[in-house]
Amino acid sequence: MGFFSFIKDAGEKLFGSKDAEAAAAAAQAADDAAAKERLDATNRQAGDAIQAYIEAQGLTITGLTVTFDAASSTVNIFGVAADQATKEKALLCCGNVSGVSNVNDNMSVDLSEPEATYHDVVKGDTLWAIAKKAYGDGNKYPAIFEANKPMLSHPDKIYPGQKLRIPPL
Repeated sequence: MGFFSFIKDAGEKLFGSKDAEAAAAAAQAADDAAAKERLDATNRQAGDAIQAYIEAQGLTITGLTVTFDAASSTVNIFGVAADQATKEKALLCCGNVSGVSNVNDNMSVDLSEPEATYHDVVKGDTLWAIAKKAYGDGNKYPAIFEANKPMLSHPDKIYPGQKLRIPPL
């Protein structure tokens, strides 16, 4: 279990993050039931969208549940992943979404393995340069690419603000 930080304005646009922020502000400013109901509906919609995105990646997680809190821009993820890599990919799916700044990991794994490290992509980064920094050999970039599939479709398609999984070799 852990808490991971992400860049809020980077990533997949799965739900109206500005609408979620507005609903959270309205619920906080107006202490009425209707505003709180709108916020709850917005949070459910965002959580469902993120959960559907994880499922679309083909990640096998038993009892997967994803919730979103617009007031804190935090995703909570629950479930049991088959292995450490699947768990880490699910966490990245949650965090690499526009409007999400934190992911609270409430997952467990069936098969315990060494944990990966993470890298926040900055302007000018390439997988080769990241591999050179992480492993001392840029030619090992395919390991990073494979570790982030299916979120990455091509080794050259990374963007600033994205968080990548760097698996142990």
